Amino acid sequence: MPRKGENIYRRRDNRWEGRYKVGFDESGKSRYRSIYGKSYQEVKIKLIALRSAPKEDVSSGRLTVKELFEEWLSAVKLRVKESTYANYRMKADSHILAAFGKLRYEDLTVQAVHGFIDSKLKAGLSAKYVSDIVIVFKSMTKYVSRVHGFRNPLEEVVLPRGAKRERKLFNDTQQKKLCKYLTSDLNNTSLCVLLSLYTGLRVGEICGLRWSDVDFTKRTITVRRTVQRIRTGHGTRLLIGSPKSHSSRRSIPIPAFIADILRRFRRSDNICILSGSEKIAEPRTLQRRFKTILKKAGLPSINFHSLRHMFATNCIRAGFDVKTLSEILGHASAETTLDRYVHSSMERKTQCMNLLRLAA
Repeated sequence: MPRKGENIYRRRDNRWEGRYKVGFDESGKSRYRSIYGKSYQEVKIKLIALRSAPKEDVSSGRLTVKELFEEWLSAVKLRVKESTYANYRMKADSHILAAFGKLRYEDLTVQAVHGFIDSKLKAGLSAKYVSDIVIVFKSMTKYVSRVHGFRNPLEEVVLPRGAKRERKLFNDTQQKKLCKYLTSDLNNTSLCVLLSLYTGLRVGEICGLRWSDVDFTKRTITVRRTVQRIRTGHGTRLLIGSPKSHSSRRSIPIPAFIADILRRFRRSDNICILSGSEKIAEPRTLQRRFKTILKKAGLPSINFHSLRHMFATNCIRAGFDVKTLSEILGHASAETTLDRYVHSSMERKTQCMNLLRLAA
């Protein structure tokens, strides 16, 4: 007969079930797995064998990478933004599980993952993107190690490092040419391009702006939402959510000339600045229109996000301190601002070098 504390029960179908502890979930609660038998004695013998075996042999040998990945995804789904979860899911389904899904977790090796990294790089993926994939993989194995007590096979995996690509930015002459074109043909789209160039707003933040977000008295814009298209199990869908991070939820002072232009377009509070209607336009619409603007203005093609980089670089040149600029951009740290967003052109380097004088 079962004794109290044995965790052995008789089921309604007359089979016997035994439960054994395998670790803890994200909230610290115990996690259990079950085994079954035709009699109490059979289940008891199985439990004794399991409990006396090394912990890793209990279940890691029977679990696949896919099974543990699904468990991790379920655990993080409630803790991260929907867009972040969609990113994890996409990288798992498209890359990690396609290569390792059917593999038993205990058979996962550093060498296999390094081979996976090499194959992705040879397929043409950037080192940065491959690193992002592996970071998601590492997050899962850390969870498994913490919750189940299994070894972490990715602990020694080295992330790929590629040459840092120089982002294409416009020089002073090109920026003046762009601004001249934008102000000569002002509309909702050219207004939004100017907003990015002179406030550093992200494309998704601009798409989410409504006129209610503009305070003409204080001359500020408040970032309350962001827009992006995410992958789902059935294709893609437009996601309108909260800003990227806590620091991204911010109010930005706007230059007087931008405020004057905004006043000319002002509509009722519920109208979106980009679309000119209550319906939100998505980032790829603005990006496509931006490419058209560049072509008509006779300028080389650059990414819309480069406007944000040009804003940051121009601010540093104008004498902004890094802390202030970091908060305007919505960065969590000033280090991100300096390392990724501030660029020095050859023209600027030459100007600085020309300031030097021979000591006399």
